[in-house]
Amino acid sequence: MSRALTKNAFLNGRVQLWQPKDGYRAGVDPVLLAASIPAKPGDRVLELGCGAGAAFLCLYKRVDGLACDAVEIQPVYAALARKNVQENDVDATIWEADLAALPEELRQRQFDHIFANPPYFDRAAGTLAQDMGRDLARGELTPLSTWVSVAAKRLAPKGTATFVHRAEKMPELLSAMMPVLGSLEVLPLQARAGRAAGLVLVRGRKGGRGAFKLHAPLLMHEGAEHLRDGESYTPQVRAALREGAPLPFPKK
Repeated sequence: MSRALTKNAFLNGRVQLWQPKDGYRAGVDPVLLAASIPAKPGDRVLELGCGAGAAFLCLYKRVDGLACDAVEIQPVYAALARKNVQENDVDATIWEADLAALPEELRQRQFDHIFANPPYFDRAAGTLAQDMGRDLARGELTPLSTWVSVAAKRLAPKGTATFVHRAEKMPELLSAMMPVLGSLEVLPLQARAGRAAGLVLVRGRKGGRGAFKLHAPLLMHEGAEHLRDGESYTPQVRAALREGAPLPFPKK
């Protein structure tokens, strides 16, 4: 992995994120994931596969007083996450570990909210990225069922597990969640009106008994196509990305 880094602003500068110039780079997905977490001050939260830390840092800056932990398997990204924790004045513990083999200390704890942005692409179906850090971050190596089972085991009763993933992976994700989590709900993320949703936010609750909910899509951009320079985010998405506003799942 190239050692060249860039420092990028999230939430209108409230989060300053060091990340590799040429490796895996955080986009809007982890920010929207963080905005969707229904955390309250004092809650215990855990991110699985945190990369350089964009998601948990954005969540921490939105909700005061969180007890925050994050797991990252790649040493370079774990080191960057620690650097970002320090420079953003965040109280969080970064664990350099495989999520399928968590440290004993972490396995003895429970969390109110667990969230993850698992790798989107099937490594067996494509070519390796030139940058191995980017390949590991973007290419699915650990099965989705493992991400789900680890999250479910570490959740406190009534705790939530939230994942952001490609829409085509929703059946696999729901199949893994159904045996271990309840009150499942899906919020599709639709880039523009008239287009199929490309991403989904999927949530389950430990011990939940509510009926499955497929919410109406959240529209991310105004207009049917990009017609001008500059951002075209809808007001709700812009508030989440720029102002750190929450992005709750609909109540109905």
